[in-house]
Formats: sequence, C-alpha cells, structure tokens
Amino acid sequence: MFSKRVLNNKDSVDSEKGPGIVLPILLADKGLEYLIELVKQIRPSSPRKTEEAEIKFKALLYQLQQDISSLVSLRSALRSQFQNSEVLPALLESGLISSRGFVQELTGKIKHKILPELQEPTNFLYVISRVFFKHTDHIWIKSIDRELWKKLFRLLRVHINMNNLQLIGQLKEALRILSFRIATLSLEKEVVQRFGQHQDTLAPFLDQNKLVTVLLENEHDPRNAQLILYNIQEHLYNCRQSIVWLRDQGMYYGTSLSQTFLTTRIIQMIDRMLLISDVLDRDNKLDEDRFINYFITVITNENKKSSLREFLSDNLGLLAYQIAEHKGKKGEKYISTNSAEFKQLFWSAVGGGFIVSLVAVVKNLLTKIPMAPFWAGVAYSTNYAAGFVLMDRTNSTLATKQPAYTASAVANSLDSKKQKGKPDLKNLAITIGNISRSQIASFAGNLVIVFPLTYGIVWAMDRFLNYRIVDGNQAMQLLKDQHPYQSFALLYACFTGVFLFASGIISGYVENHIVYGKLPERLRQHPVLSHTMSEKKLNRLVDLMTRYSGALTGSIALGFFLGMSSAVGKIFAIPFDIRHITISAGNAAIGYFGLEQKVEWTYLLIVLAGVLGIGFLNFFVSFSLAFFVALKSRGLLMRDYPELFRFVWRYFKKYPKDFLLPAKGGRRAEEI
Repeated sequence: MFSKRVLNNKDSVDSEKGPGIVLPILLADKGLEYLIELVKQIRPSSPRKTEEAEIKFKALLYQLQQDISSLVSLRSALRSQFQNSEVLPALLESGLISSRGFVQELTGKIKHKILPELQEPTNFLYVISRVFFKHTDHIWIKSIDRELWKKLFRLLRVHINMNNLQLIGQLKEALRILSFRIATLSLEKEVVQRFGQHQDTLAPFLDQNKLVTVLLENEHDPRNAQLILYNIQEHLYNCRQSIVWLRDQGMYYGTSLSQTFLTTRIIQMIDRMLLISDVLDRDNKLDEDRFINYFITVITNENKKSSLREFLSDNLGLLAYQIAEHKGKKGEKYISTNSAEFKQLFWSAVGGGFIVSLVAVVKNLLTKIPMAPFWAGVAYSTNYAAGFVLMDRTNSTLATKQPAYTASAVANSLDSKKQKGKPDLKNLAITIGNISRSQIASFAGNLVIVFPLTYGIVWAMDRFLNYRIVDGNQAMQLLKDQHPYQSFALLYACFTGVFLFASGIISGYVENHIVYGKLPERLRQHPVLSHTMSEKKLNRLVDLMTRYSGALTGSIALGFFLGMSSAVGKIFAIPFDIRHITISAGNAAIGYFGLEQKVEWTYLLIVLAGVLGIGFLNFFVSFSLAFFVALKSRGLLMRDYPELFRFVWRYFKKYPKDFLLPAKGGRRAEEI
C-alpha cells in the first residue's frame, strides 16, 4: 500500500524548536501499539493549542526525513493495519448517517452513549478509536495546517496498491452499496415531490447506479473501467447539484425534518462515492484535499459517534435555517431606517402598551378568584394570549417580541448564501444601530403608556367603583416582586427571555409547515369546504390562515408560557415564574397606587431600575438565543468576523445619537 519515494525540496520541512519526537522503533513489529505511541507524542497538551500541535507535527516530519528507519517503521505499522483490518465498515459507516430514521438514530446514540457499541479488532474503525482515543483529538487534528498533512502523506507516499485484491474488492463493494442506497433514497416521497416538474433532475441518481453496475461487470477492461469511472463522477456531481438545488427551494417552499435527514444522508454518500471512485480510477493522482477531508471525518466521527449534540446540530440545522428564514423576513419590519419608520414603531408600541395595561389589570383581578394552581395558570394564560393576539390583529407592538425576529434578520445579512464574498460589515454595523434605536423606541412606546394608564385604570376603579385591587401588604408585595435584589425578578426575567425566544421559534416553525405542507392549496381543494363555502369566503379563510397562523400561534404559545410558569412553580414548590417588563411596569403601578403608607423614593427608584433591568434581560436573553440559532443554522461563527465589533464601536463613538434617534438622510457605510 505504501511505496518508497525520493524526497524533493518542496517536501522538505525545516527543523522547529520544540520537544523532540522519539519514534518507538522497538514497537515496529506491533503496528497498533506503534501508532498509539506515535500519536501520543504529537498530541498537544490542550486540543486548542494549535501552535504546539504544529510544532510537534513539524518535528515528526523532520525526523522522518532525516531518519530512514523511522520512515520505514511508520510505513510498516500503517501497512500492517490496512492489511489486517476490514476497511468496508469505515467506508460505509464512519461519517455517514445510518439507514434508520431520525428517531431511531437518536435512540441508538442515546443507548451507545450509556454502553458503547462493540467493535471487532478486525474493524478498521477499531484501530482509529484506539489510536485517537481522546474525544478531543479531532480538534487539534483539524487545526493543523493542511499543507503539513499533505507533506506527511507525500512522505509516506500514500497510494492504493492496485494489486491488493482484498482492499480493492472492499472498495468496489462499498461503491456498489452506496450507489444503490443513493438511488433508493432519491426515490423517496420527500425528494420526488419537491422536484415536482423537474423530474429530469432524478436521472443522474439512477444513471450513476447503472454505470456502477456496468463498471463492476467490466472490471477486467482497465481502459473502459477508467472511462466509466469518470462518467460516474460526473453524474455524482450532478446529483450533488440537484440536492443543493432542492435545499435552496426550502427557502420558498419550506422543509421538514424528514427531508432534511434524507438530503443530509444523500450528500454524505455522494461525497464518499467520489472519494472511492477517485482511488479506483488508476490515474495515480489522489485528490489530497478529499483524502484529508475523509481522514479528518473518520477521526471526528469516531470521537463524536455518541454525541447527541452533534447529531441534533447536524440534522436540525437546515430545519432551523428555514424557521430562522421566516423569522428574519418578519424581523425586517421591526428595524427602522428613517424618521417615519421610527415614529411608526413608537406609536405601534404605544398601542401595545395600552393593551398590556388592560392585561395587567385583568391578571390581578383573576388572582382574586380562588382557583387551584393549574386552573389559575390556565386563566392567566388565556388572558395573556388574548392580549398578545389582540396586538397582532391591531398591528401594535410588544417590544420584547422583537429580538427573536431582529436577531434572525441580522444573521441573514451575514449569510454567505445571500451575499457574494465577504459580508459588508460596515453596513451590518449600521443595521445594529438601527436595531438599537428601534428597540428603544418600542420600549419607550410601551412604558410611556403602561405605567400612567394602568395607574389611571385602578384609580378610576377606586374612585367610581369603590374597589381597590390590592392594598397594604399585597400592594407592597407587588412592588417587592419587581425589586432587583429582594426577589428573583432578574432570574425570572431570564426565564421570560427564553419563552420569548421559544415563541418566535414556534411561530417560524408554523409558517414553515404551512408553506412546506401546501396547506393553502389543500384547503382550497378540501371536499367539504370547497362545496359548503363560496369561493370568495374560502379564499378569505385561506388568506387569513396563511397571513396570521404563524403570528397567532406564537402569541398563544407565549401567553401560555407566561401564564403557566407560576403554576408550575407552585405545583412543584420551586422558584419558577416570569417577569416581563411591560407587565412588571403595570404591576408596579397597581402596587404603588395601593400603598397605604408612603415608601422612600429611593426604594421606588430601585424598583424602577428593577423594571428596566427586567426589560434588558428579556431583550438580551431572547436576542442572544435567536442570534445563536440563526448563526448555527447557517453554519456561521462570530469568531470569523472579529472586525464587526470594531466597526460597531467606531460607529457608536462617532455617531452615538444614531443608536437613539435616526439620522437625517440615513447613514452610509462610507461615513463609518
């Protein structure tokens, strides 16, 4: 499998200062132990120490160049493992999702996390798991410069020995199995239906299988086999493009977990077939980058094969992308770019504050009715949900619902799928400034009406109905509940931020499901509705469902999240409740009016600071979670854009007023 090669200048590696590598020559006849000891010597003290890993790796390369016996020993150790191990499982399993469904695969990983799966010593994956036994090994292996890996493989002169019939047989068998699997998966309902009228895109999936069959039947004709392999590779590239196109259609037609699972499996298998075909084409030109990718993939998969986090992250990513996509589109309406939009947001928030005042008063009235905790939670939830739905129907704004949507809108501008090349970070900094003042406008609009209006309502009830909702200790308790350090108000505010984020996710999921499930078309063709309703009424019903279902579902979900939280806390006797800035402001107004004796103004200021702190945490937690999901679903990392924070800081220092009020004529990127 390995042959000698004369080193040239481009393969030479300069000596690096650092710990020397002592190859265990005495273990050369014990290939597995030799490789374990070798990797142990080049493994850095911490997986994140890339510089240390590269220094040790360069030291290894230098020794292999200077000491021919070390090079021969390493080649022998590697050859022994390839000759004595079955590589078919590594080709068909490592880095590939199994044929089971999502739920079955998840259940299997949970079981293997508790009790690891048994591997036979003859399985090549057994060798990988023994040599790279630390679950963090993939981190430093990925971080090492690709050019260093290429130099190692060139030094070892890695190529497939076409005379090794056992190895070639396993490669061909893997090619056959993967080919049939790809052809079968391409005919699944979730794939065929999405291609719709573009059924010609299915042709490459079936044609590649025919060509693989022809290849294995004519394996004794090398020239013809090589030509067939080239055709197979071309069809595989076409298959990959078809799957990428199908995924892109999800932006317009939605997606499902099942479709995401299928497309992920198909792409993984296509990439594996390309690697195998590259080895079998006999042109003595191994695609080094693809080989290194596979090498890293095998190690990474063995390190993470029982990782639930990675499995969920990989398979829920595209679904989360579509959910975030719908949220991002809605988030754009919450970002003001000029004075007119800023004023519109403010007055919309004033309308939301009016509704919240009513909700706060009704909620406190409901506390007077003796009910079991569960039914009390249902009553509170119905009150909250009705208020949030009314806001949606009147186009009024609740400030804390914005972050879950604006975060996705920010992530959209970072998405490489939407902009060619590197994102325009200066314009993104301006967008962040727009979000800042838009959020402030919404908070101001809510708060400027909530406190005085709620106070006015309870005053009117006392003046004309001679009824005071709370007084004495109850009133003081309402103020204390908003106090930042005499209660768990700030902790409960964080819980509320999570609920605000979750309601946004639910809203995006429903909108995605309506599009993917083609619910409007199905309603129009419903056998009962289409015969009992006029076309005009049916179209109006479909239009209402399409336009408002996502928002209404998110509002109802948020209402029940907030309303049931206190019930859960009481039932389980745990400190679990919610604090929402506008509702807290309303409760503070009710409590202040009900006081029978004056309290110090400093105490009231602290309560006011607590209400503002609640609002900040509502915003921060909700925005952070939504932004993280939006970035994760797009495969983006903020550390790839460190200069963004520099641009935001520069913008803030130069135009701090822009973060509070819109600039006349707008702001251009050239001005930052």
